[in-house]
This record gives sequence, C-alpha cells and structure tokens, in this order.
Amino acid sequence: MTKPASCAAPTGVGAITVGNFPLSAGEWIPAHSHPQHQLAWTRRGVLGVAVDDTYWVLPPTRALWLPMGVVHRTGATRDAVLRSLYLKPDRCALRWTEPTPVAVDGLLAHLIDHLNRPELADDARLRAEAVVLDLLRPLPTVPIDVPHPVDARVRAVADELLADPADSRSLDAYARVVGVSRRTLTRLFAHDTGMSFDRWRTHVRLRAALPLLAEGQSVSRVAHAVGYATPSAFLAAFRRTVGTSPGQYLNGDAVTETSDTSAR
Repeated sequence: MTKPASCAAPTGVGAITVGNFPLSAGEWIPAHSHPQHQLAWTRRGVLGVAVDDTYWVLPPTRALWLPMGVVHRTGATRDAVLRSLYLKPDRCALRWTEPTPVAVDGLLAHLIDHLNRPELADDARLRAEAVVLDLLRPLPTVPIDVPHPVDARVRAVADELLADPADSRSLDAYARVVGVSRRTLTRLFAHDTGMSFDRWRTHVRLRAALPLLAEGQSVSRVAHAVGYATPSAFLAAFRRTVGTSPGQYLNGDAVTETSDTSAR
C-alpha cells in the first residue's frame, strides 16, 4: 500500500490560502493529508471526497471541511476545479475534529472567489476571511458508508456490485457464484462490513446515485441506473437510509434522524 503523502499548501497573508486544481471527470488525487485545515469546494461540476470507507458528494451547493492531518482522496465525477481553502490551524477559531459538510450559499461562494484574487489587498483579505469563518455552518447530513470487505469471497461479490450497482442478483445467486452457502455468505458479509448484504447493496446504490443526481439527471433515470424498478422505490430507500430526500441532501437542507433500516 502506498503511504499517503502529506501535501503542504502554500502560505500567504492571513489565515486562509486558496488553491485551484482542475480535475477531469473520473480523475482522483491519491490519498494525502495537509498540515492545514481544508475546505474543499467546486463552483462547477461535482466532487467526491473519500475518507476511509466514508464518501461525500459535493455539488457547488456544499463543501467539506477536512481537519488537518486527515488522509483523504479527492476526485471529480464531472469536470471540475477543486477550489480549496487552506486554513492555518493556529489562526483558525474553528475546532471541528471530524470531516464536516457545510452549505455553500451565494455569499460564501462569492467570498471564496474574492479570496482567490491574487491582487487582493491585505486588509481586504483579512476582512473577507473573518466573514468566511462566520459563514461556515455544519450540515447535519449522514454520509453513506460503504465498508470494503476483506474476505476474498465477500470481496468478489462486492466488486461485482461496485462495478454494476444495478445488478439484481439475489444473495443466493451470489453465494453460488463464490461457492458458499447463503448462510455462510450472510455471516461473512455481516462480519466483514458490519452490514447485511441488502443494506450494504442499498448503500452502494445510493452512493452511486448521488453524483448522477448532482449532475442534474432525473430521479427516474437515476433510479433505474442504480437498480430500482421505480423512482418511488428509490426515493423511499434514500429517505429511510439518509433521513431526507436526495434534493434536500444535495442542497444542504436539514436532515432528520434516521435509523437506517432501509434494507434490514
């Protein structure tokens, strides 16, 4: 396994430095960390950020706070420019210790663009930075985890579903493919992922759906693309798992409590 790189962002006047990194669709920056806090955002396209098995989808309406030292991968599901704010920990009043999504409204987006101007005067930069920090409010969203199995038999099934979330084969069919009983595969899935097979597949499908929805595809088209017979079945699974609708999730609206019983 390649050791994650620790990437230092350039420093500048004030507490915040802005970096811009064009990403093509499907391109991923390998696992790395920063000695600064990072706010990852894009004005166009759709970003994905992965920390271990947890994955966030970031359309222009949301950004992700990454505390210093957190190893992560960043990529684009559509052509995008990763616009990162790097915040010096010793000059940042925020003390969030976990990756945290935040809503990006028009004011915050304009301030980020404002801070991106190289000719910006030092006093103007410092005033803008103070407002940016005031605008960062955490979203109570539920990330969609897809734990990666270790057992070779479970991993073989997982790889099939990750490659094609719409694959509708039953657990019995997969058990025959990998040469074990349904009971054994059920036990292995629970042991390796902490989830039932059905619940894990639901998470895979919903995670695959989010970038498509963020790109503006219709719910009907996305539902069929990830294996649901009807849009209503997809929406019901999403709400049971995440606690809100896909539109509310992507637009940064409040998320309600959820017990994640969508596929138990």
